[in-house]
Amino acid sequence: MPPRRRFLRRLLPAATALAATPTLTLTGCASWPDAGSAQSRALLAQPPAGLPRRVRLDATPFFPQTELQCGPATLATLLHAAGRAVTPATLGPQLFVPERGGSLQLEMLAAARRHDAIGTCLPPRLSAALLELAAGHPVGVMQNLGLAIAPLWHFAVLIGFDLDRTEVTLRSGTTRELTLDLLTFERTWARAERWAFVALAPEALPAQAEVAAVREGRLGFERVAPIERAVLAWQSAARRWPDDLVLGMGLGNTLVQAGRLAEAAQAFERTAHASDAAAAWNNLASVQLQRRQLPQAREAARRAVLRATVAEPAWLPAAQATQAEVDAACATITPIQKPEGTTCQ
Repeated sequence: MPPRRRFLRRLLPAATALAATPTLTLTGCASWPDAGSAQSRALLAQPPAGLPRRVRLDATPFFPQTELQCGPATLATLLHAAGRAVTPATLGPQLFVPERGGSLQLEMLAAARRHDAIGTCLPPRLSAALLELAAGHPVGVMQNLGLAIAPLWHFAVLIGFDLDRTEVTLRSGTTRELTLDLLTFERTWARAERWAFVALAPEALPAQAEVAAVREGRLGFERVAPIERAVLAWQSAARRWPDDLVLGMGLGNTLVQAGRLAEAAQAFERTAHASDAAAAWNNLASVQLQRRQLPQAREAARRAVLRATVAEPAWLPAAQATQAEVDAACATITPIQKPEGTTCQ
């Protein structure tokens, strides 16, 4: 099997380009500002379907936060809940940004990957955070406990809510169970642009995450994870969104790197038929060529060139190069050498 980096340069460009998120902010998640409590009021007036009246994740661990350690304590709480026994002391050097006097959201997401977990941003909606709790996942949140002109940034873990009492419960600071009025919590959260995330094992998925955030989390995880763990991450996402081009490409590419060519061909074929993307057809042709499935490789290469010619010119040189490789492989097989199934006709 060729070296991983070399092979990825050949097969990954479409997934990388398509997974770019134009709305990604400095914090690492898309959000929009709203300093009020409108979401709380709307949710209390008409709760979303399937939301229980009360949830408490009492088994969520608690790490009292020392000064400037709310980020490490929050992430350690989420990682422990995901089965990763990591302490705030271990996370501190990975998260602390001296010039900022604390942790940034990007560091929170990146540090989760180092411990076999994927940090995934949630939509900036209160209903999404509460539904995630209902699915059994504690939610990391950022709050501004000060004012817009004098912010006091703080990370905490949302572990429960009670709609009848209009309260939420957090692991926060040195308080194991901090109860806040729902509207008060929303105001502090809104002043931090409603930033929320979960940290889960690669085979798990957030209940409320949107596909763009799932793509982003898995692309980051793949860069640091052992290849078989990356396969698990892409598999879990592709099961929920089987027709998504980026997820299908990510799964196919990691299966190739794991040496699982037959499964990679299946992933690329499913993605190619769902998307009719030149990248998917091209990658399918490359994998089938490696498997010496020459009729399938020739057909996939033909479709890659056709699609690139009609609608995706940026992929035309790569598709034509793959087609030339397939044709060259076919030309080397003499009639005597052709076992059943290798004919290029």
